[in-house]
Amino acid sequence: MSIAVADAEVLIREVRFEADRLVVELSDGRILGTPVRWYPRLERATEAEREHWELLGEGEGIHWPAIDEDLSLDGMLAGRSAAGGDR
Repeated sequence: MSIAVADAEVLIREVRFEADRLVVELSDGRILGTPVRWYPRLERATEAEREHWELLGEGEGIHWPAIDEDLSLDGMLAGRSAAGGDR
């Protein structure tokens, strides 16, 4: 018996910060939250720098221009922290 699985691409739709967490809303309805301490540049960034983000591609990642930080959705879903991040 085989099970067919839809091959729908999951993308980032919304980004926000809550206390010490980066919260990402995905196109399939999931909400992913990770500690900001995993991403040292974001941890050191001001609130204004954190709030100025852009989606990479159609939502495969996030870019913060003021601090030159990029995070991929694949990396976030895999639980990878940025280099130097505290896990």
